[in-house]
Amino acid sequence: MKAIRVHEFGGPEVLRLEDVPEPRPGAGQVVVRVRAVGVNPVDTYIRSGAHAVRPALPYTPGLDAAGEVAAVGEGVTRLSAGQRVYTAGSLSGTYAELALCEESQCHALPERVSFKEGAGVNTPYATAYRALFQRAQGRPGETVLVHGASGGVGTAAVQLARAAGLRVVGTAGTEEGLRLVIEQGAHEALDHGAPDYLGRLAELTGGRGVDVILEMLANVNLNRDLEVLAKGGRVVVVGSRGTVEINPRLAMTRDATILGMTLFNISPRDSASIHAALGAGLEAGTLRPVVGRELPLAEAARAHGEVLKPGAHGKIVLIP
Repeated sequence: MKAIRVHEFGGPEVLRLEDVPEPRPGAGQVVVRVRAVGVNPVDTYIRSGAHAVRPALPYTPGLDAAGEVAAVGEGVTRLSAGQRVYTAGSLSGTYAELALCEESQCHALPERVSFKEGAGVNTPYATAYRALFQRAQGRPGETVLVHGASGGVGTAAVQLARAAGLRVVGTAGTEEGLRLVIEQGAHEALDHGAPDYLGRLAELTGGRGVDVILEMLANVNLNRDLEVLAKGGRVVVVGSRGTVEINPRLAMTRDATILGMTLFNISPRDSASIHAALGAGLEAGTLRPVVGRELPLAEAARAHGEVLKPGAHGKIVLIP
């Protein structure tokens, strides 16, 4: 089968399309025939060697995909051959025609959700759900600010927050992105390229500030986030590309909380809870992954360049 392989950590050029043996499922495992692959920024960090997770070389990248179960191993009871699934991790990597997974890493994909959309479920939606509800403990009636709300995690967060009864403000950097944020359910969309765009939050919240902020670029925004929080507000750091200096008094005067998160730290219990909620939302139609661009698997290097560019518009997916 065809798969992307990484033989050394480095830039996108280390991603190579190669022929590799087809995986065979062991006890408690399944093989998924991949129809679409989700590309995430974390894939690029791992590939570069800059992430705390450093897989043994050579390896096939990828956590997210959607397709059909091609084969099941001994003891698998929840899944069967031919079943539509999306993956939440993989033993062999998902940038391939076939992916080996633990049974627990595969979740039913409703018929109403395409494989391309299904490839955009795991990392974006699980990240957004954990940030909103398991870390920030977001509650109906609260106001949430979603930075980068036109990207994969951002659109997921907007949909999840709106469905749960929060007031949603999202930011984007282009007219197309701002329209997308509103289409996904945000009550307000702010251009993060405009001067003092965060100043509008006082007007939108009657001067009290926002209760929850999902921060995708903490090295740029974190100190300013603290300035617009309500008392008892929470900032969840979902992403950062460097260091930042903050004024601790801003946190003190608001009794604010800064929370970090990564899906690599999630417990099996929390993961099961997340995917139960996501499955219900996908089935009901309240969650609708947005696919912004499709590329062939052979162009994985290009996808790794595109996923880090500003002005994100939904998910980038690879098609084997």
